[in-house]
Amino acid sequence: MTIHKLRVRTLAFCVAFALLGPGACLADPVKVMMSGWFAPAYRDLGPQFEDESGNTLATVWGAAAGTALNAIPVRFARGEWTDVLIVVSYALDDQIRAGNVVPGSKVDFARSPIGMVVREGAPKPDISTVDALRRTLLAAKSIVYPESASGIYIANELFSRLGIDGRVKSKSRMVSAERVATVVANGDAEIGLQQVVELLPVKGITVVGSLPAEVQRYTVYSGGIATTARNPAGAEALIRFLSSPDAAPAITRSGLEPITAPQPPPLPPPPPQLVPQQSQPQPQPN
Repeated sequence: MTIHKLRVRTLAFCVAFALLGPGACLADPVKVMMSGWFAPAYRDLGPQFEDESGNTLATVWGAAAGTALNAIPVRFARGEWTDVLIVVSYALDDQIRAGNVVPGSKVDFARSPIGMVVREGAPKPDISTVDALRRTLLAAKSIVYPESASGIYIANELFSRLGIDGRVKSKSRMVSAERVATVVANGDAEIGLQQVVELLPVKGITVVGSLPAEVQRYTVYSGGIATTARNPAGAEALIRFLSSPDAAPAITRSGLEPITAPQPPPLPPPPPQLVPQQSQPQPQPN
């Protein structure tokens, strides 16, 4: 969705909310419901948004799926409201279909690549190409990956696509009780594979880099305006900010790759004011 269309949608919200009373569109704060690893970038960017927009943020957290009391689907089912929902892309699509997020308001903020990690001080292997990645995995003594959608992709697709499934099966394992990077930092595995954003916070490791594009699997994080929004103007402002070039550096620092939405062109300058010329006195005939 373009920012222009989002503004049109927000204007429609404002017209509707104006019927509820004066200042409804300017309600404060902006309530955000979110889940997932966009959180580090969001926490970094929140104060900047508040300073620049004059809004304040109120954030509630919960799993994007499941039946826990704080899970986002459960929150919506019991009638909890929010202005903005930020989750993985497919979970946002689920909430659009469920009627909890305005159709057409979805904007992608960032994508999360899978990367490789080694213990701090260990040589950094070459994973710059598919062939180099294949050689590195074959040479590794042990490989760990997470119990998640990324880990399932690694175990069921990545190794097979590289043609090494049978040769790495005995030395690779899925971990669930610990972080992948922690297992590597403790020396219990030589190589770890996981989303970069999840690897970076752990000390004692070195992030080698992201997998080559040909075998990469991204997780996309997106935001949308809730159908229960009480501050749609603030919601639109937050979504516009998180998808803007101003947010990109913080998103990159967190280990994600920013997806910058097209920004509306600046308004043209007003036309110059034409000053009427005073008529010159005409010469009088003799």
